[in-house]
Amino acid sequence: MMKTRKARLALLSTAVAGLMSAVGSVSAQETFECPKVGGDLIVAVESGIPTLDQHTTSAGATRNIAMNIYESLITRDADMSPVLDLATNMDVSDDGLRYTFHLREGVTFHNGKPMTSADVAASFARYKEIGGNRSNLDIVETWETPDDNTFVLVLKQPQATFIENLSTYTVPIVIMPAEEAAKGVGEVDIIGTGPFKLVEFVPDSHVLLERFDDYVASDVQPGLSGFGGHKQACVDTVRFRMITETGARMAALETGEVHIATSVPATSKPRLEALDDVTLVSRLQGVSMGYPNFSRSPTDNLLVRQAMAAAINAEDIIFAASDGEYELEGALQYPSQAYYSTAGLEYYNQNDPDKASALLEEAGYDGEPVILLATQQFQWSYNAALVMNEQLKVAGFNSEVSVLDWPTALATSQNADGAWNFFFTVWTSTVQQGGPIALRNFADPNNVFTPPNNEGPAEFNAIFDRVENGATLEERIAAFGEGQEYAFENVLGITFGILRATEGLRPNVRGYKSFTNVQVSNIWLDD
Repeated sequence: MMKTRKARLALLSTAVAGLMSAVGSVSAQETFECPKVGGDLIVAVESGIPTLDQHTTSAGATRNIAMNIYESLITRDADMSPVLDLATNMDVSDDGLRYTFHLREGVTFHNGKPMTSADVAASFARYKEIGGNRSNLDIVETWETPDDNTFVLVLKQPQATFIENLSTYTVPIVIMPAEEAAKGVGEVDIIGTGPFKLVEFVPDSHVLLERFDDYVASDVQPGLSGFGGHKQACVDTVRFRMITETGARMAALETGEVHIATSVPATSKPRLEALDDVTLVSRLQGVSMGYPNFSRSPTDNLLVRQAMAAAINAEDIIFAASDGEYELEGALQYPSQAYYSTAGLEYYNQNDPDKASALLEEAGYDGEPVILLATQQFQWSYNAALVMNEQLKVAGFNSEVSVLDWPTALATSQNADGAWNFFFTVWTSTVQQGGPIALRNFADPNNVFTPPNNEGPAEFNAIFDRVENGATLEERIAAFGEGQEYAFENVLGITFGILRATEGLRPNVRGYKSFTNVQVSNIWLDD
């Protein structure tokens, strides 16, 4: 019988170390218990919610809600390290081909059904078919369910980044009942295993969650950490209100109409900081950027895309997008991250309209409309689009801004035949989780830039294969630099800079931890 390396772990080491390995046992720190139970928490979010079908979307607006409802086998903690969640321990075979997950016992879904390995297998099968990052499972040969509490993934070949990929939360492989996993995109009833269950979802209005009294928490960490750890629902309900107008959202925070408000603009900070009953917390949000539609003229032409990149003054764009709270950095990783590279940054912030005009002439550009797809629900989208639009016009583009609500804009961007040429976004989770995750958005079959038939450049896919499967961390980092340079030279995307995010809290909100998405576990309300 094949020997196994038992990983009875609380935490798993980061991919920066190059290998997944045991790093310790469950912390001796006292397990979290709610200091107070009860109350109705109200959170104001800045955009509409496109869907709660977490398998199918990378939208942070969805994760804000859905990741309080759903859980995964393995996820990321607050330090972006992979951490076991619905699994309590993991065995890895000596040859690196078999990953055996032992499931948390006693877990039930919100409909009362016990969770078993059959539900995990069905969820993986659905994700492999329609999941947003389904290519993460291309390396998987098969999976097995030897008993109700054991799930085994068998790989085609060893992959150094497998756990890094499996634990990504950009579009996580959340576990749902097998009968729901049999349903198509957007057809599932939202039933998970998390500390909160869905009560009501009214598009463009609110989402109401309530405590799941039968929740069985993970013990791999003593408290909440990122999307993992020991989670508890301390409040009775959480109401996420979609208050898309910034002034109205800030007024609701100031008056105490809401307890937490996301996306506090820099212009509101001086007033809010002067108040005794509002606390502001700030963090890095992500890389402000956009990407072109490869399937629509004229951005199907490389020279036209290169002209766009040449015309842009990224500093003016990121300043407008952030109200001045930014870092002028064009890479797809933060300077503090292991995969950070300056490769290809000669194509960043060129601010050369003459070069752009010459490229347009070489391309034979004849004044076709270039549609910039944006939403007013996010300042980083709308303001960036307005500034970029003017810069492109100076260079000779016939550009225009198309403004839609966020769910519609996101859905439009996912349609290669839609009426758009350039879409504005912020890469938050993709950047923070490390190099392979960041570049995956440009790789088959999950391209965000909609190449014809969703088949991206073979040269880039070959580079990305080395990012994912290189034998050493050094090899993978070097390949990441090549991939970033290719992406910028061929304008798979255009970066503007790094944004910061700020949330506002009322003084009776206790235990809140700022993270890439709103976490409402382990929060309690004082009187």
